[in-house]
Amino acid sequence: MDRLLQSVKININENIYVKDPESSDLGKRIIQESILMVNEMGFESFTFKKLGVKIGSNESSIYRYFENKHKLLLYLASWYWGWLEYQLVFATNGIGNPKEKLKKAIEIVTKVTEEDSSFSHINEVLLNKIVINEYSKSYLTKEVDAENKEGYFIIYKRLVTRISDMIKAINPDYKHPSSLSSTILEGSLHQYFLKDHFPSLTDCKEGNDTSTYFQNLVFSTIKP
Repeated sequence: MDRLLQSVKININENIYVKDPESSDLGKRIIQESILMVNEMGFESFTFKKLGVKIGSNESSIYRYFENKHKLLLYLASWYWGWLEYQLVFATNGIGNPKEKLKKAIEIVTKVTEEDSSFSHINEVLLNKIVINEYSKSYLTKEVDAENKEGYFIIYKRLVTRISDMIKAINPDYKHPSSLSSTILEGSLHQYFLKDHFPSLTDCKEGNDTSTYFQNLVFSTIKP
């Protein structure tokens, strides 16, 4: 899978950016440093002016890639979900047993994130932390419906659909596959947030407890 991923490009909706950051060294530096800075200071304190100082470039050069920092957050979140989708597809493609396939899918989307050397300018561990802490800010806005129509969340929705289809393959009569699928993705982020900030509110505290929890939850729920 590692060799295949080295040739993979995560395709992001072109409406999110002005210029594809993957198309230049400066664009990749913008992504690389923005991940480090947002993780360190939080999305509210992060600005393009601070980013420009960090990368030694004019603030205006960043606006050639992204209209604003909201669009940058949408890009980072989309990249993360796309990266997770590729992992899921490669890891489950050769599994014929529907239950084993779903179990593996849940493991992939809920496990502790490890850095992927296939994308040298992106720290997936820190990006995962950003998604855990900041992702909701990308869609809890008044513009969410318009942005949804523009396809800004298409990768996340596609990932939900993939898992939903796996659920239906096991129990076609289960009436809430999409609800359960989105609960896995959102719930996993929430459990990791609780682990870091409100540990008394979660039992998912060690290793891949979160994967085990959601596997148990899902298979108990969809049991015919």
